[in-house]
Amino acid sequence: MVTETAGTAGTAERFEVRRDVAVPPERVFALLCDPRGHVTIDSSGMLQSADGEPVRAVGDAFVVHMDRQALGDRPMGRYDVTVIITAFEQDRHVEWTISGTIQPPLRHLYGYRLDALPDGGGTRVASYYDWSGIDPVYREKGVFPVIPEAALRATLGILARTVEHPA
Repeated sequence: MVTETAGTAGTAERFEVRRDVAVPPERVFALLCDPRGHVTIDSSGMLQSADGEPVRAVGDAFVVHMDRQALGDRPMGRYDVTVIITAFEQDRHVEWTISGTIQPPLRHLYGYRLDALPDGGGTRVASYYDWSGIDPVYREKGVFPVIPEAALRATLGILARTVEHPA
């Protein structure tokens, strides 16, 4: 099974990590389009549950019930966010932003790109977090990134375990 980390790329306002998993892209993509899949693979501990149907296009949305206490950085407690799909290419790319109680919207982006490995050897999964487009009011507060690069890497580990060894 191919499960090693394939690399990292980042800038001052974007993290990207990659990992090879031993399943085809469509299997990974199905997990990433399912709101409950996001909760299943989350390494931050903030995502508690989700409501909604699997996403199929830009503009689709679902609700995630969050608990910021898991990070221990801000006294936000429990709250809900709406995940809004901003990019969608079947079995290749899904990206989203969130809208919640904090206004104006944060405008940070999360996403996954999937590339089939040669000879049916699985999928290279790239996970990214981009806060380059955040509202200036949040940039001045210095609270970004919300999630560290290590959390993206840990989430990819959970994703690999989830798709390679389903219950």
